[in-house]
Amino acid sequence: MTGPPNLPRFPLVAAPTPVQRAARLERALGMPGLYVKRDDLTGLAVAGNKARKLEFIVADAMNRGADALVTGGGPASNHCHATAVAARVAGLGCVLLYYGHPPSDEPLGLGLARSFGAEVRFTGDPRRDSVDGGLAAVAKELRDAGRRPYLVPRGGATPLGAAAYGLAAWELARQLEDLGVRPATVVVAAGSGGTQAGLVAGTVSAGRPWHVVGASVSRPVDECRARVLRLAQDVAELCEWPTAGPADVDVRDAIGPGYGEPSTAGEKAARLAADHEGLLLDPVFTAKAMAQVSEMASAGAAGPIVFWHTGGLLAAISAATQGSHARQHVQV
Repeated sequence: MTGPPNLPRFPLVAAPTPVQRAARLERALGMPGLYVKRDDLTGLAVAGNKARKLEFIVADAMNRGADALVTGGGPASNHCHATAVAARVAGLGCVLLYYGHPPSDEPLGLGLARSFGAEVRFTGDPRRDSVDGGLAAVAKELRDAGRRPYLVPRGGATPLGAAAYGLAAWELARQLEDLGVRPATVVVAAGSGGTQAGLVAGTVSAGRPWHVVGASVSRPVDECRARVLRLAQDVAELCEWPTAGPADVDVRDAIGPGYGEPSTAGEKAARLAADHEGLLLDPVFTAKAMAQVSEMASAGAAGPIVFWHTGGLLAAISAATQGSHARQHVQV
């Protein structure tokens, strides 16, 4: 079996991130075992899972001679503020395009992006996909001005970005082998799909030692499943790994009342995680994924579960300090 490839990377991540047993939470949920992969602790500011993707994206941008990263999302996008931090560390410029209009109450992530020198723009259109066409226009404007922009789609969900999580799957495999743990399932929040896609590709390449479940918090299940499968197959081609098939992509509906809206199940799961383990979960991504873990436990999970904590700490802190029902407007 072909192991992880040596893809060019710009070091940003304190890897390996820890794997911790959540013994108190597993008892509260009545589970046979629960472990947490702490990618909220990747080490780049509060970038969470985005830092892994940016290692490869930034390296590719620099190898191509780019002088600026161009990306976008929602006003509280984890991906956007992480890109701003990574760009500053790498000595690159950064232009961020957010959908909608400047918010009257600026989210912490947007303020953080500004503090790291990002140029901030807004589409003036409340639709999330208004960012996609806008990014191409921003990149053209920069090129016309003599700049060398590197365009990054929302969420960093490119084959190269997702490949970072293919390698992270191998990282987890080594850690679990050292711990003597054989999990049945790995559960992760799925937004733009890149993290789950990489985990699926890496899991298939490692011989399918566990089953990956994505909790879709952003898109309808069928749309998310198709995106994850396509990206996982692109990662396999990039890394010269065996190709994932439809049976390898398990996506569950975790949107709740709507995209960017907290769910009752998610709030309960976040409270349990905080009370029993001191884990901070943001209300519209990781909390909803933890609610999926709780649902699987109630259904009689057959073996240990690894919960992949993707971060979202700024949104978690905002929710805790401003009220759990505050709308977060998070877009990866």
